[in-house]
Amino acid sequence: MSAAEFNELLLSNADPLKPFAVSLTRDQEIAKDLFQETLYKALANQDKYSTGTNIKAWLFTIMRNIFINEYRRKAKQKIIFDTSNNERLGDLSNVMVRNAGENSLQLQEISKAIYQIPQIFKVPFLLYFEGYRYHEISEWLNEPLGTIKSRIHFARKLLKEKIRRY
Repeated sequence: MSAAEFNELLLSNADPLKPFAVSLTRDQEIAKDLFQETLYKALANQDKYSTGTNIKAWLFTIMRNIFINEYRRKAKQKIIFDTSNNERLGDLSNVMVRNAGENSLQLQEISKAIYQIPQIFKVPFLLYFEGYRYHEISEWLNEPLGTIKSRIHFARKLLKEKIRRY
């Protein structure tokens, strides 16, 4: 097969690769890079393609392998090994002193802000804050689940406005 025939065959079967790349990466820009890398590898390994075999399957395999290799490479990059001698770093926990008074004031201010929001938002928010699930709060207050979720959302929004500096 000539290079021109292979290029034509490659380009005529490349379109199904785009949605597959998006489904693998879940990101349009990364999918474009993956698509280009796949076409590059296919062109670079043209001699390994056997005429008459399913080129789509061959291209999908190349794309999948590139994606898996890139995923593994990124996973290895995130691992950091600390081989430094920790004795020279010193123990900074002995130097730091917690200010209990400041923490107490912050907690008082947050509690005050919670009790200033309207009762309709405060009750579901406090129940959620105590660890109850949305559906439990909904059953307990005899309100629809969506109403409970929106009230908790609005309570959070109101609290963010009242306590901006934290």
